[in-house]
Amino acid sequence: MIFKIAGVGLVVAFLHTILEQVGKKEYAQWVTLLGFVYILFLIVSIVEELFDKIREVFLFQ
Repeated sequence: MIFKIAGVGLVVAFLHTILEQVGKKEYAQWVTLLGFVYILFLIVSIVEELFDKIREVFLFQ
């Protein structure tokens, strides 16, 4: 999962740099924002799974 997040970060950074050099600064900002939101949803799903596992362990369900 860490490699997936790092990969998305690298792709977003690459696209951001390319778009800024071409002169599409607004698109570069949108790509960065969408990459951030995608990674945020990944992290939220990981935390949700963690809490489900903790609930299973301590509530014996």
